[in-house]
Amino acid sequence: MSTARMRDLRTFSGFGLLSVGCAVFLYAPIVFLTLYSFNDGRSVSQWTGFSFRWYQTVFANQNIQTAAVNSLLIAVTAATIATVLALGAAIATVNRRSKSGGEGAYVVLTFPLMVPEIVTAVASLVFFVAVGISLGFVTILLAHIVFCIPFAYLPIKARLEGMDETLPSAAADLYASPAKAFVRITLPLLVPGLLSGWLLAFIISLDDFIITALVAGPGATTLPLHIYGMLRLGMTPEVNAISTLMLAASTALVLLSGLLGQAGRKH
Repeated sequence: MSTARMRDLRTFSGFGLLSVGCAVFLYAPIVFLTLYSFNDGRSVSQWTGFSFRWYQTVFANQNIQTAAVNSLLIAVTAATIATVLALGAAIATVNRRSKSGGEGAYVVLTFPLMVPEIVTAVASLVFFVAVGISLGFVTILLAHIVFCIPFAYLPIKARLEGMDETLPSAAADLYASPAKAFVRITLPLLVPGLLSGWLLAFIISLDDFIITALVAGPGATTLPLHIYGMLRLGMTPEVNAISTLMLAASTALVLLSGLLGQAGRKH
């Protein structure tokens, strides 16, 4: 029984073919979108020649530039605040001297990851309306901060758990105060986890659509919302181009976050 349970899933007949099929199903549309962002014509299904025409159009579009700046400002602010809050939460939950309530706090902090995003969006909208906060950039920022905290929290927590538990005691033996030990020892060692968490929170905020769509007020337009508005007028290579740019940025940041996390675990 135990041998059967431990059997590698890859040994089952047809697993390789199924894996390839799933990969094609997931990534073929992305490859298609990227390819046709370089199409010279307006058609999104008929290739007429290679061109950077639509990327030039994207960079010359003032509305896209405004939406991109809004997205970057919100993402940078939300990621920074969420990372600071996640750092405090990670220190509190990983503290070896106060184990009680640690599991409950961990569940509360990571709960947004398990709840459907539409539920979080509706709950945020109801809350803002109930307390009388006008929908706009402030509500987008607040919602993004709350939603990004778990993404920043997990890398920081993992980094803290991988640190030597005797470091604070060793610093105390050398007459360092808790604050000085944190600034001089703990914080520098946490840098890979902090950067990894910040990057994850940044990309989650930058790409978010569902929560943003529900809590955004008039005039509060981010890049995902602007892309959706463009799609309502019809699919064009311009949409392909801007989507490809966002895909490239997201991929680069996720890879960088993963590399930083691995670098942190090696030290």
